[in-house]
Amino acid sequence: MTVYESDLPGVGKKFEVELDGDTRLVIVIHNTGKRELFLRESEDADAEKLFTLSDRLARQVGTIMEGAYFQPIRTESIETVLSDDTLIEWAKVMGDSPLVGQTLAESRLRQNLGVSVVAVQRGGETIENPGADTTIRADDTLVVLGSREACRRLDDVVTGDVDG
Repeated sequence: MTVYESDLPGVGKKFEVELDGDTRLVIVIHNTGKRELFLRESEDADAEKLFTLSDRLARQVGTIMEGAYFQPIRTESIETVLSDDTLIEWAKVMGDSPLVGQTLAESRLRQNLGVSVVAVQRGGETIENPGADTTIRADDTLVVLGSREACRRLDDVVTGDVDG
């Protein structure tokens, strides 16, 4: 899959995503935040407008599409790419993880792995900006910020594959 990006002076940016064959999904992000989606069947064809989304709705749809609410393939983590090597990842703590029962300070996740815990999801509750004294429990989901490699190391720790 190739994504082409171009500036639209005074409007915003245009992204064209190659689909099957010559078909392309065209996404125009306006400076106002509005998003317009088009489908172009071939290089010579005009693009057909599919729909328009507000900034807020586009972000909600994007979150759904990235799998933050539901992942059809079962994994223990979800990730959002912020840049080439920076991710936000959701990692579920398994019962046999060495992190269970430790506070965030005791876990030394930032010092040992290079990830920062920005939230803890516990049941239906989200603890935003958890303090160093927040205790990690089995079945918590840690929302962390870190490099791709740091997030891979975290996956091993939350699943109990290595010591924390």
